[in-house]
Amino acid sequence: MYELEKSKLIDLGAEITTREIRQQPELWEETINIYKNAQEELQEFIGKVKEAAKGQKTRVIFTGAGTSQYVGDTITPYLRQHGNHQDFIFEAIGTTDIVASPQEYLISDEPTLLVSFARSGNSPESIAAVEIANQVVNTIHHLSITCAADGQLAKISQADAKSFLLLMPSRSNDDGFAMTGSFSCMTLSTLLVFDQSDLETKQHYVETLSKLGEEVIAREKDIQKIVDLDFDRIVYVGSGSLAGLSREAQLKILELTAGKVATVFDSSMGFRHGPKSFINDKTVMFGFVNNQTYTRDYDLDVLEEVRADGIAAGVIAIAQPGKRNFSGDQFAFSEELALLPDGYAALAFVMVAQTVALLTSVKVGNTPDTPSPTGTVNRVVKGVTIHPYQ
Repeated sequence: MYELEKSKLIDLGAEITTREIRQQPELWEETINIYKNAQEELQEFIGKVKEAAKGQKTRVIFTGAGTSQYVGDTITPYLRQHGNHQDFIFEAIGTTDIVASPQEYLISDEPTLLVSFARSGNSPESIAAVEIANQVVNTIHHLSITCAADGQLAKISQADAKSFLLLMPSRSNDDGFAMTGSFSCMTLSTLLVFDQSDLETKQHYVETLSKLGEEVIAREKDIQKIVDLDFDRIVYVGSGSLAGLSREAQLKILELTAGKVATVFDSSMGFRHGPKSFINDKTVMFGFVNNQTYTRDYDLDVLEEVRADGIAAGVIAIAQPGKRNFSGDQFAFSEELALLPDGYAALAFVMVAQTVALLTSVKVGNTPDTPSPTGTVNRVVKGVTIHPYQ
């Protein structure tokens, strides 16, 4: 797909999605430059958030719907270790949960920074979550991370003195049905904002990420061999931030095949507790392998177990090589590149999952750019009624 001419991709209904997956390493370089340019203003804004808390810890709630929610699911475990614990408590809560049941998720007397993720910023829940938070929480600030400068979320952020707008690279506002570059850019930018590592370290992470991403593009044939297996089910598992990533990875398959390939996701250890029943001889299981040595053992253990059971069509590890590696099939990145912590490694790993979804969509006769033939699922959610909250 990545080597096909544009006309051929258009014929396959895959030109937009293919382009948007392929350009991500470039977008990551743009994203860190955006962060550098906004760093001083961001620090000033976060300083105001801390000051308003008057000695209390601030709840940082990462929120969004669908893929935008999974940004928070992916980064929260990493930031709980590497973020500012003295001033912040990090949580991930979907806008769909906040809007449907605010009283169960928002606490009026706890200072809160609502970090809203949105590709277009036009989903009804995105705006409603901001408005309800303003209504419920006494000390509230907003950080809006979105890909569309003309979206509603961006507009209301610019008009609010207690909000900060961080716009992603313009090309990350994906035109395709599935969110790809929008997911990875919003994820990366949030890591850059809240990770306590120094700028030089972050720069090194992004440089390594870009090389890993380019490797995914160059090794499409290796991924195609996996997609050529006989399967109609896919499993994604992982630990830490990679457990959150498993949810986004399985959604790409579900979206781009319009449900023709069934999917589940779970943590590596949690998978044994019932969800393993999903596996049959037409299932491919993917495991995201953590680079933290202790956690890595659990990721590899479950993959070795399923492989030994002989119950799946394929068991594949997605990993950077470490001291211990999977004995079966794997998409292993180059050994010469530095091992990344899971929050950052997730961005390279998701490119593998995105490519699997793209190739599988074409395999089952779907069109990746417009995968929902009935139109019942849309690029921006429609048909949502927002009820007044009293």
